[in-house]
Amino acid sequence: MDDEQVKRTKAWVGDAVLALFAREWILRQTDIPLGERAAVFKAMTCNQFLSSFGQPTQVEADIGVVYETRGLQAAFEYMEERLLPVFKKQRRKPKPPGNWKQRR
Repeated sequence: MDDEQVKRTKAWVGDAVLALFAREWILRQTDIPLGERAAVFKAMTCNQFLSSFGQPTQVEADIGVVYETRGLQAAFEYMEERLLPVFKKQRRKPKPPGNWKQRR
């Protein structure tokens, strides 16, 4: 398996872990109406948001690596520390997060 295939495999796992994290977080938020949960989930897991941190596939791969090496709790902590503060900030002040390629 070449490096790109490995990255995509890790990203596939990371995507699933991110989806679980997002759903659990959304369910704990009393300020998110039931009818808006799907939109918040999409915003939290979409490539546009992930591009705030770099190439989206790589961001998901990084989550996958944390999950595979240190477990689900560590992956959740990683996302809580790294992704969640930016998501909350963007949610309070909605604007396009930009493109990771422009920040190189």
